Amino acid sequence: MAQVINAITDALFITSNLGKIKKVNLAAQQLFGFSEEELINQPISLIIDEEQVLRKAIHQYHAFQKNIQNLELVCRTKTREKRLIAFSCSVIPKKRKGLEDIVYIGRDITARQRREQLTSAQYAITRILSESQNVKQVIPQILQSICQNLGWDLGELWTPSQYIGTSVQVHSLNAVLRCVEIWSSRIISAREFKAITWQTTYTSGVGLPGRIWIRRLPLWIQDITEDGDTRRSQPAAEAGLHAAFGFPILDDSEILGVMVFFSRDVQPKDKELLQMMASIGSQIAQFIKRKQAEDALVESEERYRDLFENANDLIQCVNAYGRFLYVNRAWQEALGYSEAEIVNMNVFDIIHPDFKQECLQRFYRVLSGEKIGQVKAAFVTKDGQTIFLEGNINCKFVEGHPVATRGIFRNVTQQIAAAEALRHQQEETERLLLNILPAAISKPLKEAATNIAEEVAYVTVLFADIVGFSEIAASMSAIQLLNLLKSIFSTFDRLTEQYGLERIKSIDDVYMVVGGLPTHRPDHAQAIAQMALQMQTAIALFNTENNQNFSICIGIHSGSAVAGVIDLNNFTYDLCKDTINIASCMESEGIVGKIQVTEDTYKSLCDEFLFEKRTEIEVQDKGKMTTYLLIGQKG
Repeated sequence: MAQVINAITDALFITSNLGKIKKVNLAAQQLFGFSEEELINQPISLIIDEEQVLRKAIHQYHAFQKNIQNLELVCRTKTREKRLIAFSCSVIPKKRKGLEDIVYIGRDITARQRREQLTSAQYAITRILSESQNVKQVIPQILQSICQNLGWDLGELWTPSQYIGTSVQVHSLNAVLRCVEIWSSRIISAREFKAITWQTTYTSGVGLPGRIWIRRLPLWIQDITEDGDTRRSQPAAEAGLHAAFGFPILDDSEILGVMVFFSRDVQPKDKELLQMMASIGSQIAQFIKRKQAEDALVESEERYRDLFENANDLIQCVNAYGRFLYVNRAWQEALGYSEAEIVNMNVFDIIHPDFKQECLQRFYRVLSGEKIGQVKAAFVTKDGQTIFLEGNINCKFVEGHPVATRGIFRNVTQQIAAAEALRHQQEETERLLLNILPAAISKPLKEAATNIAEEVAYVTVLFADIVGFSEIAASMSAIQLLNLLKSIFSTFDRLTEQYGLERIKSIDDVYMVVGGLPTHRPDHAQAIAQMALQMQTAIALFNTENNQNFSICIGIHSGSAVAGVIDLNNFTYDLCKDTINIASCMESEGIVGKIQVTEDTYKSLCDEFLFEKRTEIEVQDKGKMTTYLLIGQKG
């Protein structure tokens, strides 16, 4: 039986009912580091920390007569190193009650427990990093998780900045490390140790945090009280802390901080634990870097959003189907739609019908990746008004697929209205200028504000005067008189336009027309003659329709003339030279109701028109001149 007991690979103890060791096998001696002599007659509590748990289990055995299986208890070796042992216990009955022996068969499950703890710690930290929103939230949770899952009593974070993750660039050789976070279990009293820790700083290479910082590698200390740290060794001993390890929070070549952990036990170096902690340090560093990037992105987005919200331009973002994703404050104010309304709207619902087809085509071109320059569109506001927008649009692509279009527009409604008003004003000015000046003169005058004058060798000038105008004017009001003149001169203007002539001016009851200026034409005399005959017909018709008795006296002469704008301030277009004076004399020396022409005009028209020759008349500064009365057109 002794040989069998010593051959068992599991530790075996036989104790009395009171717990005194009576027998121990070789496996137990090797596991706990005691010799047989050191164990015999010693209480089982020498190796089992949790004797009270054991006693309770044995009491239950007596009550229920059932063997105890796989009772996991924390034990101590001779060097006070902790071991987790799974015991199976049974009682050897005796004839005399109360003298039973108890048999303990224990299997060392420390390695299995450590692997489970490492796995549990790794899982817990991964979950924390995936669920936490910011760095300040995650660090205390990681310190607590490592301590609780691995059975350590206190954890610290050391960093050169105010807190890990803040934007402070520190060269490794110049780093001054400070403790910024501590977590400790309730079973230790470390108030003094923590107070000194908060006040302590380490430079690179000094103390456990400083050595980890400079080496950028995990580090294990079996007993911190013997490490030579004069500032914290004594407080650590008073708090009952011994073993320590730490690891860097390292991202590639950049170190962000150091985590340090303490235990009440003296523990040998655990290489597997240090390897895992190096990996965890890298995970934490990546999390911090990612959160820094996210925070920077959020800050950037907030900055841009603030810029967008305070911009005067209208900014909008719509998805590939035209649904609104975002509009800024200026957009809402300009179009008047609320946020609740915008959520349910499509951009094409509010584009003016005249622009919808063009905007649809442009939208699909942008979604296909085409770059488009300045665009114009018209939107309909909530109250039915139309506003005109001008700006740029572009498309955002994710993995080659269009996801949103973004547009920045200026409200150009007022500019378009102003441009339209200016165009209308220019058209009105053009119309007024054409009423004052011939078209051939007004165009070059607009292009170059200079005096325009031209001498023409041969033109025909007509003067017409309403006979008896003064007597008629005395018998009616000014408004009535103006209305009559307006009616007569409007008829004359239509005839002027019909025969392609130019009215030079009308003063009171005198009407002056020229043919051959400013547009040159060979039949100017014929056109003047035809208009003169039509003017007689128009006066006769006017008299019949208005119960009046107007008569007209017309004089015509052909010759050379100089024509041009003689007053840029008042846009006065006039003719000068003898031709005009002679034509005026033909009218003033003419016969009421007749058309008197000079011999020069007669020679141009005698083959086509009928004339009656008059006797010679006296013309001022010209002497006697032969004149003719235009009767009608031949045929």
